[in-house]
Amino acid sequence: MESTTSVEYRNDMLSFEGFRNAVLEDYRTAVVSREVSLLGRREVLTGKAKFGIFGDGKEVAQIAMAKFFRQGDFRSGYYRDQTFMFASGLATVEQYFSQLYADPDLKNDPFSAGRQMNAHFATRFVDENGNWLDLANRKNISSDIAPTAGQMPRALGLAFASKCFRQSKHKDALESLSHNGNEICFCTIGDASTSEGHFWETINAAGVLQVPLAVFVWDDGYGISVPKQFQTTKGSISEALKGFQKTENSNGFRIFKVKAWDYAGMCEVFEEALQTLREDHAPVLFHVEEVTQPQGHSTSGSHERYKSPERLEWEKEWDCLKKMREWLIENGLAAAEDIANIEADAKAHVRESRNKAWDKYIAPIRQQADKSAELIREMMVNDIDVYGQLQRYAAELQQNKEPLRRDVLRTLALAVEAAPNSPNAGLLREYADSLIEESKELYNSHLYNQGPKSALNVEEIKPLIPFDAPTVNGYEVLNKYFDALFASNPKVYAFGEDVGYIGDVNQGFAGLQEKHGKDRILDTGIRELTIVGQAIGMALRGLRPIAEIQYLDYLLYGLEPLSDDVATTHFRTKGQQSCPVIIRSRGHRLEGIWHSGSPMGMVINALRGMYVCVPRNMVQAVGMYNTLLAGNDPAIIIECLNGYRLKEKMPANLLEYTVPLGVPEVVREGSDITVVSYGSILRIIEDAAVRLEAEGISCEIIDVQTLLPFDTNHLILQSLQKTSRIIFIDEDVPGGAAAYMFNKVMEEQGGYKWLDASPKTITGKAHRPGYGSDGDYFSKPNAEEIIAGIRSVMSE
Repeated sequence: MESTTSVEYRNDMLSFEGFRNAVLEDYRTAVVSREVSLLGRREVLTGKAKFGIFGDGKEVAQIAMAKFFRQGDFRSGYYRDQTFMFASGLATVEQYFSQLYADPDLKNDPFSAGRQMNAHFATRFVDENGNWLDLANRKNISSDIAPTAGQMPRALGLAFASKCFRQSKHKDALESLSHNGNEICFCTIGDASTSEGHFWETINAAGVLQVPLAVFVWDDGYGISVPKQFQTTKGSISEALKGFQKTENSNGFRIFKVKAWDYAGMCEVFEEALQTLREDHAPVLFHVEEVTQPQGHSTSGSHERYKSPERLEWEKEWDCLKKMREWLIENGLAAAEDIANIEADAKAHVRESRNKAWDKYIAPIRQQADKSAELIREMMVNDIDVYGQLQRYAAELQQNKEPLRRDVLRTLALAVEAAPNSPNAGLLREYADSLIEESKELYNSHLYNQGPKSALNVEEIKPLIPFDAPTVNGYEVLNKYFDALFASNPKVYAFGEDVGYIGDVNQGFAGLQEKHGKDRILDTGIRELTIVGQAIGMALRGLRPIAEIQYLDYLLYGLEPLSDDVATTHFRTKGQQSCPVIIRSRGHRLEGIWHSGSPMGMVINALRGMYVCVPRNMVQAVGMYNTLLAGNDPAIIIECLNGYRLKEKMPANLLEYTVPLGVPEVVREGSDITVVSYGSILRIIEDAAVRLEAEGISCEIIDVQTLLPFDTNHLILQSLQKTSRIIFIDEDVPGGAAAYMFNKVMEEQGGYKWLDASPKTITGKAHRPGYGSDGDYFSKPNAEEIIAGIRSVMSE
């Protein structure tokens, strides 16, 4: 890291000379950042980079903000915060350009290993083995995402975690993660993005919860080309939020207005407001007005198309660098010559850093290109025309000044296609295969944990059920388990609608809030989006939240942060951050359109990067909770909505037994047909199987247990090899999870080779389930439909 980028207050700043040097260093950082934006845009327009989005115009405000970002604090920001990163000492110019070039080497782009667009930052939260680092003693950046306002729900969780730490009765066990909850979450957002529902739900939740969240709104007057009067009521987010203003006897936000060019004024306001926030956890919002945008929104267009000449002239006059330069001279802190020297030095530094980043990025690709060209030139052929074509391929590849890895592989493929019978063709194929294998690690790895903290590495331990084990309701199994879990693991928290006081609508937490505390098991408002956000932030900070979405149908409200944020965290940081949230929900069958959903196709396709557990009963659910809590992977557990009062035997080792993920279970052995399913419908399938047995049809029923991962050991294929017939059944719509299971077994596992009859799926209808028992019967698979479907397969 560049030692010159630290801007925290030091003892020598108490002297005039110390103050002057610190301020001049701030100005240098601002100039560096502006030059990064200017040169970065050129790199895109000349084709060396793919796309660029920059933070020009926000330099001075972000330098002021960075002064008060301390060890232990977190940032949940967006893609305009490059100056903040430089000023905080968390990014170098060279690293910035490495990300702009999509360098897949984590040593060069330590934020995303080339997986994210430029200015999407992150710091490491876990070590190579998945153990949490001492986050309380580091400056922490949660990995940025591009969806507008997507950072807001996560910011709520990062701030809420400080409240959890401050209230915890187990501070000694958590001291590496927090110093008494003194940490602030700094959240940045563009003014136009405050129109998103994510912003408003987060603001409301933070105002209710009173958590140390500092929101910085960068207001440059536009949302791309749309002026803010079309974005925000009253044309001002601070005016629109006046009802949220905290008073002496209320909760809410403290709201401040500052000018983006007023260096001294911002420092003064930020310092006092943020210190108060650390102390009392009442959230603050800084409306940073009069922000300019010298280069427009991004490299995809020009702001001259939509800004008037008067506006463009105003932006030049009130550019924050220009105003800071004037302030330095007026206050005798620098002469014009001093400033010119600073600017020249800064610009030279940026150019040098850019060149280093490019050289590091292009060197390994050129090595691949050179080796490929050499292999192609050495190919032996008898046709002079083919020989000439091969030489041209080699020359073109080597002459390409900015080759991509895909160019190398394409050229190798073309060469083999031109001379497939050459004695050297095998060498080219081998080299291409090695490059493809290398690319898997560079571009396709770390969707899930791959090391010791992978949930797939958790050893299976069977439930111990004594001969005299009591038979209880399913919810009682969960209740006793959660009681033991909260007594043994201080990092576990549970929250959601009706989870606290009444112990959830199905009594899984009944009586546990009173026993373990309102700070550990708590109610939330009706706000699924930020329930998920709360979980995200807490999990990133090393806690183990169990966030409840009351019914699976309501998951849609919280799906965006799960899909865009949680499911991509480990991948987009190449394993540097883990987000082990557990989303607890219930679904499949109850009553009506919005309380009996089973949209599993939506879930499994939106949440690659999370595990999807579908236990058939509560004993299995407990084993899955244990497995997930032993690893670092995020997951959703969907309990059977109609299973809480079904009778189960109480295991004696509730905290110990585990259910392996991706391992189906044969719940009924048979010899004639394999029936694959999960969840509530297994009981209906069991009823159908008993009736079919009387007809001489023997059904082998397999519970897949998890949809992500799915049958990693090919147990279903083994059953199919025995029965030669198969049917997939679930309650999703046609083409949903049953089709997914079909694809996995028939195509990926090669199950088609073992069929004596056509494979079949039975699913719910295309419409949502109707209300009432008959609505359920005619909307979702029933025993009679299943029997008829199995008979049809057996009759082929």
